[in-house]
Amino acid sequence: MCRATIGITMGDPAGVGPEVALKALRKVDYGNARYIIIGDYKVLLRALDTIKCRDLRIVKINRLVEIAEQLREPYVIGVYDLDNVALDNLVYGRPSTMGGKASYEYIVEAVRMAMDGALDALVTMPISKESLNMAGYRYSGHTELLAFLTNTDAENVRMMLIAKHLRIVHVTTHVALRKVPDLISKERILKTIELACRYLKDYFNVAKPRIAVAGLNPHAGEGGLFGDEEIKYIVPAIKEARNMDIDVSGPYPPDTVFYRAYHNREFDAVIAMYHDQGHIALKMVGFMEGVNVTLGLPIIRTSPDHGTVWDKAGKGTADDTASYEAIRLALELAKNRAKEYR
Repeated sequence: MCRATIGITMGDPAGVGPEVALKALRKVDYGNARYIIIGDYKVLLRALDTIKCRDLRIVKINRLVEIAEQLREPYVIGVYDLDNVALDNLVYGRPSTMGGKASYEYIVEAVRMAMDGALDALVTMPISKESLNMAGYRYSGHTELLAFLTNTDAENVRMMLIAKHLRIVHVTTHVALRKVPDLISKERILKTIELACRYLKDYFNVAKPRIAVAGLNPHAGEGGLFGDEEIKYIVPAIKEARNMDIDVSGPYPPDTVFYRAYHNREFDAVIAMYHDQGHIALKMVGFMEGVNVTLGLPIIRTSPDHGTVWDKAGKGTADDTASYEAIRLALELAKNRAKEYR
Protein backbone atom coordinates (compact mmCIF):
# COMPACT_ATOMS: atom_id res chain seq x y z
CA MET A 1 0.00 0.00 0.00
CA CYS A 2 1.58 3.31 -1.10
CA ARG A 3 -0.84 5.88 0.28
CA ALA A 4 -4.00 4.85 2.04
CA THR A 5 -7.28 6.53 1.14
CA ILE A 6 -9.21 7.44 4.27
CA GLY A 7 -12.88 8.34 3.92
CA ILE A 8 -14.58 10.59 6.47
CA THR A 9 -18.33 11.03 6.66
CA MET A 10 -19.31 14.58 7.61
CA GLY A 11 -21.94 13.56 10.17
CA ASP A 12 -25.02 15.59 10.95
CA PRO A 13 -24.59 18.97 9.22
CA ALA A 14 -26.13 20.74 12.23
CA GLY A 15 -23.58 19.21 14.61
CA VAL A 16 -19.85 19.68 15.14
CA GLY A 17 -18.82 16.96 12.66
CA PRO A 18 -17.81 19.24 9.75
CA GLU A 19 -15.80 21.52 12.05
CA VAL A 20 -13.93 18.88 14.06
CA ALA A 21 -13.17 16.83 10.94
CA LEU A 22 -11.52 19.82 9.29
CA LYS A 23 -9.72 20.85 12.48
CA ALA A 24 -8.31 17.34 12.83
CA LEU A 25 -7.21 17.27 9.19
CA ARG A 26 -4.78 20.10 9.90
CA LYS A 27 -2.73 17.67 12.05
CA VAL A 28 -2.84 14.32 10.28
CA ASP A 29 -0.23 12.37 8.29
CA TYR A 30 -0.29 13.34 4.61
CA GLY A 31 2.81 11.40 3.68
CA ASN A 32 1.06 8.04 3.96
CA ALA A 33 -2.56 8.96 3.26
CA ARG A 34 -5.02 11.06 1.33
CA TYR A 35 -8.38 12.07 2.75
CA ILE A 36 -11.87 12.35 1.33
CA ILE A 37 -14.86 13.80 3.17
CA ILE A 38 -18.21 12.41 2.10
CA GLY A 39 -20.59 15.27 2.77
CA ASP A 40 -21.87 18.60 1.51
CA TYR A 41 -19.35 20.99 -0.05
CA LYS A 42 -21.27 24.15 0.93
CA VAL A 43 -21.46 23.12 4.59
CA LEU A 44 -17.73 22.33 4.64
CA LEU A 45 -16.84 25.69 3.08
CA ARG A 46 -18.81 27.39 5.82
CA ALA A 47 -17.12 25.21 8.44
CA LEU A 48 -13.69 26.21 7.09
CA ASP A 49 -14.65 29.83 7.54
CA THR A 50 -16.07 29.16 11.02
CA ILE A 51 -12.86 27.58 12.30
CA LYS A 52 -10.85 30.32 10.54
CA CYS A 53 -8.66 27.78 8.80
CA ARG A 54 -6.39 28.98 5.99
CA ASP A 55 -4.21 25.85 5.97
CA LEU A 56 -6.62 23.49 4.23
CA ARG A 57 -8.02 23.50 0.73
CA ILE A 58 -11.04 21.41 -0.18
CA VAL A 59 -11.75 20.26 -3.73
CA LYS A 60 -14.76 18.46 -5.12
CA ILE A 61 -14.21 14.84 -6.09
CA ASN A 62 -17.13 13.52 -8.10
CA ARG A 63 -15.42 10.56 -9.73
CA LEU A 64 -13.20 8.13 -7.88
CA VAL A 65 -10.64 8.13 -10.69
CA GLU A 66 -9.90 11.75 -9.81
CA ILE A 67 -8.71 10.94 -6.30
CA ALA A 68 -5.10 10.09 -7.05
CA GLU A 69 -4.72 13.03 -9.45
CA GLN A 70 -6.20 15.80 -7.31
CA LEU A 71 -5.04 14.78 -3.84
CA ARG A 72 -1.29 14.86 -4.33
CA GLU A 73 -0.49 17.82 -2.08
CA PRO A 74 -0.62 18.01 1.73
CA TYR A 75 -3.60 19.84 3.22
CA VAL A 76 -5.72 19.27 0.12
CA ILE A 77 -8.90 17.42 1.07
CA GLY A 78 -11.25 15.80 -1.40
CA VAL A 79 -14.98 16.29 -0.93
CA TYR A 80 -17.35 13.74 -2.41
CA ASP A 81 -20.21 16.22 -2.61
CA LEU A 82 -23.74 14.90 -2.20
CA ASP A 83 -25.14 18.45 -2.26
CA ASN A 84 -28.01 17.48 0.04
CA VAL A 85 -28.17 20.37 2.54
CA ALA A 86 -30.10 23.61 2.05
CA LEU A 87 -27.97 26.17 3.89
CA ASP A 88 -30.92 28.54 4.34
CA ASN A 89 -32.73 25.81 6.31
CA LEU A 90 -29.73 24.67 8.35
CA VAL A 91 -30.07 25.48 12.06
CA TYR A 92 -27.02 24.52 14.09
CA GLY A 93 -27.51 22.66 17.33
CA ARG A 94 -30.89 21.12 16.52
CA PRO A 95 -31.99 17.73 15.23
CA SER A 96 -33.88 17.83 11.94
CA THR A 97 -35.29 15.66 9.19
CA MET A 98 -32.87 17.26 6.73
CA GLY A 99 -29.90 16.51 8.97
CA GLY A 100 -30.97 12.92 9.50
CA LYS A 101 -31.51 12.29 5.81
CA ALA A 102 -28.20 13.93 4.83
CA SER A 103 -26.10 12.09 7.41
CA TYR A 104 -27.72 8.78 6.44
CA GLU A 105 -26.85 9.38 2.79
CA TYR A 106 -23.21 10.13 3.65
CA ILE A 107 -22.89 6.80 5.44
CA VAL A 108 -24.55 4.85 2.63
CA GLU A 109 -22.24 6.36 0.01
CA ALA A 110 -19.12 5.95 2.14
CA VAL A 111 -19.87 2.29 2.87
CA ARG A 112 -20.40 1.66 -0.84
CA MET A 113 -17.00 3.22 -1.57
CA ALA A 114 -15.31 1.20 1.18
CA MET A 115 -16.93 -2.06 0.07
CA ASP A 116 -15.83 -1.36 -3.52
CA GLY A 117 -12.25 -0.92 -2.33
CA ALA A 118 -12.03 2.81 -3.05
CA LEU A 119 -11.46 3.55 0.66
CA ASP A 120 -8.98 1.74 2.88
CA ALA A 121 -10.75 2.85 6.06
CA LEU A 122 -13.78 4.85 7.09
CA VAL A 123 -14.04 7.45 9.86
CA THR A 124 -17.55 8.56 10.80
CA MET A 125 -18.25 11.93 12.35
CA PRO A 126 -21.14 12.16 14.87
CA ILE A 127 -24.75 11.71 13.84
CA SER A 128 -27.95 12.33 15.75
CA LYS A 129 -30.14 9.31 16.47
CA GLU A 130 -33.07 11.71 16.86
CA SER A 131 -32.42 13.22 13.42
CA LEU A 132 -32.12 9.76 11.89
CA ASN A 133 -35.47 8.77 13.33
CA MET A 134 -37.08 12.04 12.24
CA ALA A 135 -35.98 11.18 8.69
CA GLY A 136 -37.53 7.72 8.98
CA TYR A 137 -34.39 5.64 9.58
CA ARG A 138 -34.95 3.40 12.61
CA TYR A 139 -31.44 2.63 13.76
CA SER A 140 -30.13 3.04 17.28
CA GLY A 141 -26.78 4.27 15.98
CA HIS A 142 -23.91 3.95 13.54
CA THR A 143 -23.02 0.38 14.50
CA GLU A 144 -26.40 -1.11 13.63
CA LEU A 145 -26.62 0.89 10.40
CA LEU A 146 -23.13 -0.14 9.31
CA ALA A 147 -23.92 -3.79 10.00
CA PHE A 148 -27.02 -3.53 7.80
CA LEU A 149 -25.24 -1.74 4.95
CA THR A 150 -22.36 -4.24 4.90
CA ASN A 151 -24.74 -7.21 5.09
CA THR A 152 -23.23 -8.24 8.42
CA ASP A 153 -25.20 -10.05 11.10
CA ALA A 154 -25.60 -7.47 13.89
CA GLU A 155 -25.07 -10.26 16.43
CA ASN A 156 -21.50 -10.59 15.16
CA VAL A 157 -20.58 -6.92 15.49
CA ARG A 158 -19.05 -5.34 18.61
CA MET A 159 -17.90 -1.94 19.82
CA MET A 160 -14.29 -1.43 20.93
CA LEU A 161 -13.50 1.81 22.76
CA ILE A 162 -9.92 3.06 22.91
CA ALA A 163 -8.27 5.83 24.91
CA LYS A 164 -4.48 5.88 25.22
CA HIS A 165 -3.57 2.20 25.77
CA LEU A 166 -6.91 1.16 27.31
CA ARG A 167 -9.11 -0.98 25.03
CA ILE A 168 -12.61 -2.07 26.04
CA VAL A 169 -14.97 -4.32 24.05
CA HIS A 170 -18.66 -4.45 24.97
CA VAL A 171 -20.88 -7.52 25.13
CA THR A 172 -24.02 -5.35 25.07
CA THR A 173 -24.39 -1.65 24.25
CA HIS A 174 -27.49 0.45 23.63
CA VAL A 175 -30.10 -1.35 25.70
CA ALA A 176 -31.87 -0.53 28.94
CA LEU A 177 -29.95 -1.64 32.01
CA ARG A 178 -32.80 -3.87 33.17
CA LYS A 179 -32.52 -5.86 29.92
CA VAL A 180 -28.78 -6.51 30.16
CA PRO A 181 -28.90 -9.72 32.29
CA ASP A 182 -31.28 -11.31 29.77
CA LEU A 183 -28.81 -10.61 26.96
CA ILE A 184 -25.82 -12.09 28.75
CA SER A 185 -25.16 -15.56 27.36
CA LYS A 186 -22.17 -17.84 26.97
CA GLU A 187 -22.38 -17.59 23.19
CA ARG A 188 -22.50 -13.78 23.14
CA ILE A 189 -19.58 -13.45 25.56
CA LEU A 190 -17.54 -16.02 23.63
CA LYS A 191 -18.14 -14.19 20.34
CA THR A 192 -17.00 -10.94 21.98
CA ILE A 193 -13.80 -12.56 23.24
CA GLU A 194 -13.11 -14.10 19.81
CA LEU A 195 -13.63 -10.81 17.96
CA ALA A 196 -11.42 -8.92 20.42
CA CYS A 197 -8.64 -11.48 20.09
CA ARG A 198 -8.78 -11.61 16.30
CA TYR A 199 -8.85 -7.83 15.91
CA LEU A 200 -5.94 -7.34 18.30
CA LYS A 201 -3.88 -9.81 16.28
CA ASP A 202 -4.84 -8.71 12.78
CA TYR A 203 -5.12 -4.94 13.20
CA PHE A 204 -3.09 -4.03 16.30
CA ASN A 205 -0.20 -6.46 15.73
CA VAL A 206 -0.58 -7.98 19.20
CA ALA A 207 0.85 -11.47 18.72
CA LYS A 208 -0.66 -13.05 21.87
CA PRO A 209 -3.46 -10.85 23.19
CA ARG A 210 -4.14 -10.89 26.93
CA ILE A 211 -7.85 -10.43 27.47
CA ALA A 212 -9.63 -9.83 30.78
CA VAL A 213 -13.37 -10.31 31.31
CA ALA A 214 -15.29 -8.14 33.75
CA GLY A 215 -18.06 -9.62 35.83
CA LEU A 216 -21.62 -8.38 35.55
CA ASN A 217 -22.36 -8.18 39.26
CA PRO A 218 -20.58 -6.50 42.20
CA HIS A 219 -17.40 -8.41 43.13
CA ALA A 220 -18.03 -10.55 40.02
CA GLY A 221 -20.93 -12.20 41.84
CA GLU A 222 -18.96 -13.23 44.96
CA GLY A 223 -19.46 -16.93 44.20
CA GLY A 224 -23.18 -16.49 43.47
CA LEU A 225 -23.93 -14.33 46.49
CA PHE A 226 -24.71 -11.23 44.38
CA GLY A 227 -25.91 -12.91 41.21
CA ASP A 228 -25.22 -16.09 39.24
CA GLU A 229 -24.55 -14.79 35.70
CA GLU A 230 -20.82 -15.27 36.27
CA ILE A 231 -21.31 -18.93 37.19
CA LYS A 232 -23.88 -19.68 34.47
CA TYR A 233 -22.52 -17.80 31.48
CA ILE A 234 -19.27 -15.87 31.96
CA VAL A 235 -17.05 -18.62 33.39
CA PRO A 236 -18.20 -21.21 30.77
CA ALA A 237 -17.45 -18.70 27.98
CA ILE A 238 -13.97 -18.07 29.38
CA LYS A 239 -13.27 -21.80 29.65
CA GLU A 240 -14.33 -22.39 26.05
CA ALA A 241 -12.21 -19.50 24.83
CA ARG A 242 -9.20 -20.92 26.67
CA ASN A 243 -9.80 -24.23 24.89
CA MET A 244 -9.45 -22.22 21.67
CA ASP A 245 -5.97 -21.14 22.82
CA ILE A 246 -7.05 -17.60 23.71
CA ASP A 247 -5.25 -16.03 26.66
CA VAL A 248 -8.33 -14.87 28.55
CA SER A 249 -8.98 -14.64 32.27
CA GLY A 250 -11.68 -13.59 34.73
CA PRO A 251 -14.32 -12.79 35.55
CA TYR A 252 -12.79 -9.95 37.52
CA PRO A 253 -14.62 -7.47 39.78
CA PRO A 254 -15.65 -4.59 37.51
CA ASP A 255 -14.36 -2.02 40.01
CA THR A 256 -10.74 -3.20 39.71
CA VAL A 257 -10.21 -4.77 36.27
CA PHE A 258 -10.04 -1.49 34.32
CA TYR A 259 -7.48 -0.10 36.75
CA ARG A 260 -5.35 -3.21 36.26
CA ALA A 261 -5.61 -2.92 32.48
CA TYR A 262 -4.74 0.78 32.37
CA HIS A 263 -2.34 1.43 35.25
CA ASN A 264 -0.68 -2.00 35.53
CA ARG A 265 -0.97 -2.85 31.83
CA GLU A 266 -1.83 -6.44 32.69
CA PHE A 267 -4.25 -6.83 29.76
CA ASP A 268 -4.46 -5.78 26.12
CA ALA A 269 -8.24 -5.49 26.26
CA VAL A 270 -11.09 -5.79 28.74
CA ILE A 271 -14.49 -7.29 27.94
CA ALA A 272 -17.25 -5.17 29.52
CA MET A 273 -20.72 -6.57 30.01
CA TYR A 274 -22.74 -3.41 29.30
CA HIS A 275 -22.53 0.13 27.96
CA ASP A 276 -21.80 2.26 31.01
CA GLN A 277 -19.55 -0.32 32.65
CA GLY A 278 -17.08 0.19 29.83
CA HIS A 279 -17.82 3.78 28.86
CA ILE A 280 -17.38 5.24 32.33
CA ALA A 281 -13.99 3.58 32.75
CA LEU A 282 -12.79 4.75 29.36
CA LYS A 283 -14.00 8.33 29.72
CA MET A 284 -12.31 8.67 33.09
CA VAL A 285 -9.05 7.81 31.30
CA GLY A 286 -9.51 9.86 28.13
CA PHE A 287 -12.71 11.86 27.94
CA MET A 288 -11.54 14.08 25.08
CA GLU A 289 -9.71 11.43 23.06
CA GLY A 290 -11.87 8.30 23.07
CA VAL A 291 -12.25 6.42 19.79
CA ASN A 292 -14.85 3.84 18.81
CA VAL A 293 -13.79 0.97 16.53
CA THR A 294 -16.40 -1.41 15.11
CA LEU A 295 -15.31 -5.05 15.22
CA GLY A 296 -16.77 -7.67 12.89
CA LEU A 297 -17.38 -5.52 9.79
CA PRO A 298 -15.71 -6.28 6.45
CA ILE A 299 -14.39 -2.68 6.44
CA ILE A 300 -12.33 -0.66 8.91
CA ARG A 301 -14.44 1.87 10.76
CA THR A 302 -13.45 4.28 13.51
CA SER A 303 -15.26 7.22 15.08
CA PRO A 304 -14.73 9.87 17.75
CA ASP A 305 -16.47 8.65 20.89
CA HIS A 306 -18.76 11.63 21.33
CA GLY A 307 -21.98 12.94 19.88
CA THR A 308 -23.03 15.97 17.86
CA VAL A 309 -22.23 18.41 20.73
CA TRP A 310 -25.19 20.58 19.77
CA ASP A 311 -24.25 23.45 22.08
CA LYS A 312 -20.95 24.07 20.26
CA ALA A 313 -22.09 23.44 16.69
CA GLY A 314 -21.42 26.29 14.28
CA LYS A 315 -19.17 28.13 16.74
CA GLY A 316 -15.79 26.66 15.86
CA THR A 317 -14.97 25.92 19.50
CA ALA A 318 -15.51 22.14 19.64
CA ASP A 319 -12.49 20.03 20.62
CA ASP A 320 -11.14 17.92 17.75
CA THR A 321 -8.88 15.58 19.78
CA ALA A 322 -11.11 12.51 19.42
CA SER A 323 -11.59 13.17 15.71
CA TYR A 324 -7.85 13.40 15.19
CA GLU A 325 -7.32 10.17 17.14
CA ALA A 326 -10.04 8.43 15.10
CA ILE A 327 -8.41 9.47 11.81
CA ARG A 328 -4.92 8.59 13.04
CA LEU A 329 -6.10 5.16 14.21
CA ALA A 330 -7.96 4.48 10.95
CA LEU A 331 -4.71 5.03 9.05
CA GLU A 332 -2.78 2.81 11.48
CA LEU A 333 -5.31 -0.01 11.13
CA ALA A 334 -5.34 0.31 7.33
CA LYS A 335 -1.54 0.07 7.22
CA ASN A 336 -1.53 -2.93 9.56
CA ARG A 337 -4.16 -4.72 7.47
CA ALA A 338 -2.16 -4.05 4.31
CA LYS A 339 0.86 -5.71 5.92
CA GLU A 340 -1.32 -8.70 6.81
CA TYR A 341 -2.12 -9.32 3.13
CA ARG A 342 1.35 -8.76 1.66
